[in-house]
Amino acid sequence: MIPALLAGRRWTSLRLRLLIVFALVALTAAVSASGIAYWLNREAVLTRTQDAALGDFRQEMQNRAAALPADPTAQEIQRTAELMAGSSPGYSVLLVQEGKDGQVSGSAGPDAFGLGDVPKSLRDAVDDRQKTTAANDSEYHMYWQRTKPGGNPYLVGGTRIVGGGLTGYMYKSLAQERDDLNALAWSLTIATGLALLGSALLAQAAARTVLKPVQRLGDAARRLGEGELDTRLDVSGTDELADLSHTFNKTAAALEKKVADMSAREESSRRFVADMSHELRTPLTALTAVAEVLEEEVDDLDPMIAPAVALVVSETRRLNDLVENLMEVTRFDAGTARLVLDDVDVADQVTACIDARAWLDAVELDAERGIVARLDPRRLDVILANLIGNALKHGGSPVRVKVVVEGEWLVIAVQDNGPGIPQDVLPHVFDRFYKASASRPKSDGSGLGLSIAVENAHIHGGDITAANGPGGGALFTLRLPVDVGKVIAGDQDA
Repeated sequence: MIPALLAGRRWTSLRLRLLIVFALVALTAAVSASGIAYWLNREAVLTRTQDAALGDFRQEMQNRAAALPADPTAQEIQRTAELMAGSSPGYSVLLVQEGKDGQVSGSAGPDAFGLGDVPKSLRDAVDDRQKTTAANDSEYHMYWQRTKPGGNPYLVGGTRIVGGGLTGYMYKSLAQERDDLNALAWSLTIATGLALLGSALLAQAAARTVLKPVQRLGDAARRLGEGELDTRLDVSGTDELADLSHTFNKTAAALEKKVADMSAREESSRRFVADMSHELRTPLTALTAVAEVLEEEVDDLDPMIAPAVALVVSETRRLNDLVENLMEVTRFDAGTARLVLDDVDVADQVTACIDARAWLDAVELDAERGIVARLDPRRLDVILANLIGNALKHGGSPVRVKVVVEGEWLVIAVQDNGPGIPQDVLPHVFDRFYKASASRPKSDGSGLGLSIAVENAHIHGGDITAANGPGGGALFTLRLPVDVGKVIAGDQDA
């Protein structure tokens, strides 16, 4: 599904745009070339046809019509029209004589042709007598016009015999030329379609040539982003894409080296913290034993020495807690922290945690008996101790602890009675060694308690959120699966 979606995205982006650009360029070029070719051929065909017809008609008028007597009879005019039409098949001839007895006419040819078929503007131009000058030696000229009576194209031409009243008109059908031009238009249309198809094939080939390296580069960048830092591209050629591939390979190599160096430094730091914590445990064990002895004898000591002894005892315990927390953090970072699951009555577990730390008078518990969850009781105790202890230390009593089950989730809410958490502090409450007040870097806590709590929640497949309660006070909400074992098994199957 995902590869198909990615392929669809690629098709609707660069590939489709490339095809559209090629198609538009090809269509513009083909239409322009076809239009110019059609226009040039049309003018050439029509000019050749009309020049031939008008030239022949002019010659016939000079040879035959001019030979008629000054006052020809209707039979002579008809005979002359037939001879003119018959000498050059393809157009009809109409001869009109203005005589003493009125108008006499004769027509012949393939089309029924009368004076009414001649446009009035053409008749007026033919009958218009010109003044003869040095540049104009003829009183009458030949004129022509293209018409479409009934939707059919015709060429109509006419002239008048100088010195007489005889006027001649020719009438030639251009249907054959129209059919030829229509055939040419269809041919050019087919050629345009083939050009468009060819451009699509060319665009497809160009897309494969250009976009395939880009696609490989995108896939490589995606694998690199997913953590496969050894991803490299095969480089061939010397074009811009090859330069881009070279740059990608150099960047990937530099990134791999940087990440390897950072991992090595992180591993070294983790090992240092683990080794340091381990090495501190032996002297701390001795110091703790001595501190416990001194604490038992504090009442018998000199009053001047007793405060110093109490300080040593408290700081020794604080240092011991810090070392234990550092070792726990190291286990989380190394991925060696493991769950020991058991069926736990949550209400009993919370009560035991409060009772072991003598917090019964400061905590209000709202939890029904019989809520059983499968989880790690030791790690749940660590989470509860950190959340409740933090609430008592920074918020004040009474601290309210509420336990409910929402579907497949166990929800434990811990709310204190303090002023709440400042908004600028909320995003950082689970950060390691973070303290809300920079002016008080020394405090009873190490800044690791909430971080360890949230790590223990994560290893269960749950989470902890921090907020300010609607009635005031900080509100920490722990969400854990009711059956952690089922969640872990599902993650391993996936």
